[in-house]
Amino acid sequence: MDKAAHLIEALPWLSRFHGRTVVVKYGGNAMISEELRVRFAESIVFLHYAGLRPVVVHGGGPQISAMLERSGVESTFAAGLRVTTDDAMDIVRMVLTGQVNREIVGLINQHGPFAVGMSGEDANLLYARRKRVEIDGESVDIGRVGEVSQVHPGAVSALLADGRIPVVSSVARADDGGVYNINADTAASALAVALGAGKLIMLTDVEGLFADYPANTELISRLNVDELQALLPSLSSGMLPKMEACLRAVEGGVPQAHIIDGRVPHSLLLEVFTDRGVGTMVADEELEAELLSGNGHHPRPWHPTHTNGTNSGESK
Repeated sequence: MDKAAHLIEALPWLSRFHGRTVVVKYGGNAMISEELRVRFAESIVFLHYAGLRPVVVHGGGPQISAMLERSGVESTFAAGLRVTTDDAMDIVRMVLTGQVNREIVGLINQHGPFAVGMSGEDANLLYARRKRVEIDGESVDIGRVGEVSQVHPGAVSALLADGRIPVVSSVARADDGGVYNINADTAASALAVALGAGKLIMLTDVEGLFADYPANTELISRLNVDELQALLPSLSSGMLPKMEACLRAVEGGVPQAHIIDGRVPHSLLLEVFTDRGVGTMVADEELEAELLSGNGHHPRPWHPTHTNGTNSGESK
């Protein structure tokens, strides 16, 4: 009876999200624990069989750090982002697209011919311009690190229409003809907007967002855009990119964006299919109401745009 009750609890969420695209950012310790990797793949396949359309966007910080160390390349961070030299970029690209992406695809495909691996370079999915960060009031160059300037989601949309699960590594075509390392949180956010996703879910190494951590350990379960904007200046360098990505997604038309604990097996399913959910959710109340009532929503168009003002991405 307990199992039946849990299944029935999922029924309204199955109805509301059936056919919806859900973009999942995968990273952190969930990627380096064998058990958690297996559980993650199972959760993604469950979403697929339940009628949702999952898209996985992944980083690979621990694996990149390990490979850089083995290669004798120094690894440093600024404002929560990895400083990426030309030498480091070669390793980042190799690890993300050649190693981590293949491992995720393989785990998912143990359950059927679903996952198709690609990078942000493929089909010009992601374009990026060079990113600089501000530290102590000064603009700092952090190397081959980019911020998304254009999204061309046609290849991902085609894979979804064919019943596949796209698995995307967070590197992008660069405006100088090379490639850039992209923060996986921001890549997932941009892709969620371009695809008109119903949800963006980011797996992290924390339970969610706390108002005044470590002084306050009470989890914030829900925020609107205004509340999150007020909190941003007080966030740590590690949490800031994640919450900024949530903010950009919701401002771009994604009704709900979540930060959840990837260290908890099947936390993804707990978020999607239970009444209380887990972690911290950022929501646009109007879009969320349309989503939960079963009505379709029309996402705000992806931007930036081409210089002539036309939309560079696709809208749905």
